Parts: sequence; C-alpha cells; structure tokens
Amino acid sequence: MEALLHQVCGGVAIGFVYASLALALVTVHRVTRIVNFAQGEMALASAYLAWALLDAGLPYWLAFAITIAASFGLGVVVERAVVRPATRGSPMTVVIVLIGSMLVLNSVVGWIFGYDARPFPSPFPAEPPFGNRYLSGHEAGTIAVTLAVLGFVYSFFRFTRLGLALRAVADNPESARLVGVRVARMRALGWGLAAALGAVAGCLVAPTLFLDPSMMSGALLYAFAAALVGGIDSPGGAVVGGIGLGVLENLAGAYVVGTDLKQTTALAAIVGTLVLRPRGLFGRDAAVRV
Repeated sequence: MEALLHQVCGGVAIGFVYASLALALVTVHRVTRIVNFAQGEMALASAYLAWALLDAGLPYWLAFAITIAASFGLGVVVERAVVRPATRGSPMTVVIVLIGSMLVLNSVVGWIFGYDARPFPSPFPAEPPFGNRYLSGHEAGTIAVTLAVLGFVYSFFRFTRLGLALRAVADNPESARLVGVRVARMRALGWGLAAALGAVAGCLVAPTLFLDPSMMSGALLYAFAAALVGGIDSPGGAVVGGIGLGVLENLAGAYVVGTDLKQTTALAAIVGTLVLRPRGLFGRDAAVRV
C-alpha cells in the first residue's frame, strides 16, 4: 500500500508539470485555433536559458524569473514573426511552419549547448517536507510552484482587464474587435503567456529528466494527451487531464507495462479520446449556424 501511495503522489507531482504544458497548448488553441507543435522545444530553450543563467552564478529564483520573462518575449516574437505570416496561407501551412520551428529550435539548442545530458539543479531540499514519506522535496516543491502559477493564471483571466479581453478574443474574435479589443495584440499576449507556462514546466521537469535536447519530447506527448483528454478548449480540463495522466503513467509503469513502455499510455489516451469522445471530458460541442 505504501508503494502504491508513493506512485500516486509522484504521479500527481509530474502531472502538474504536464498540466502546465497542456494549459499552454490550450491557451494558444483557444486564442488562435492553432496547435503549437513547437511548444515543447520553446520550453526546452527556456530550460537551457535557465541553466545558462545558473551556470553564470545567478540565484535560482532570479534566473527563474528572468527565464519566464524572456520566454514570454519569445512567445510574442514567434507569434509575430512566424505564426502570423503563416496564417495568411492554408491551415496546413501553419502546421508545417510550426513543425519546422520545432526542428529549428531543437537544432539551435543542440548547436549552442551540445547534445550531452547535463544535471539541472533543483531549488528544493532533498529531504521530504514535513516528514512525509510519499513525496520527495523536489516533487513537493513542483506541486507548490505549479499551484501558485495556476492560481496566478486563473486570477489573471478572471479578474484583470487583459485577461477578460483575452477570453473575449478566445470566445468570439469578431465581436471582441467590434467592442474595441485589439485582437492581434491579444493573440500575441496569448502566445507569450503560453511560452511562459511552458518555461515553468521545462524548469520543473529538468531536474528529474536531466537536460538534453530530447528532454521535452515525452513531456509534450503527455501534454497533448492531457489537452485532448480534458478538452482542447478547456483550461480546467487540461489541468485535470495532466494530473490524471501523470498518475496513470506512474501506475502503468510500475504495475502494468513497465518503465520502457509507459509512454504508450499517453498514446492510448489520445487514441481512446479521439475515438470515444473527440471533444474531451470537459470540451464543448461546436454549434455551427447554416
């Protein structure tokens, strides 16, 4: 029973990381109706930036804050310089451009930093907090930081004018434009916010996986699965899906398929969702007037 609780608690911790990345995917999709295939590589670049700042001697939380700010700027630049021109073409053009961006970012990171795995420091103590036996210090800190970030995101969307404008653009961009909302700026803001969320996920998962250019491939797969299971337009569903898949991954790896095949649980979740409930658990059916 103790081993089972340890697997569940560890799954919740990694699930919060998947939830952050899934929420980034949902944010971009809600605002622009685009699936950002480069989200994982953007988070990877952010994690390497944080490592470089730490290697230069900056305190962890200062490096973390600078990384979040720089990642926000990266998201805005990608939307303005890459995505916006591509949207003038067909939807397939956007898909190809984002896949190309993913490959370019991965290659640039490997070219600058190399392809060897590097240890990434954790800011949290090694000992479990409060004497608990089921969470490591890093896992408990991951849950705390991610909860704080998710609380900030919820408050931003719920209580600020920018957040309300972003929600308006996500729900109906034409109506939002008619009441004076600058849709183009809101879309850039959405991409910046998504990149910042991805940076949080990258920095929190790096101490567990070690830092290398392929680090985010598995995490992005689970994030896609979480976004689809929860509903690609549902922020709350992304969080629930991420936590659920984190627990499922740990339990499947420990008791069902083994660690070598546990990523198949994400693929099974994607296929099952698309077959049985394409809109996801919390997604809404689209109504089209003809």
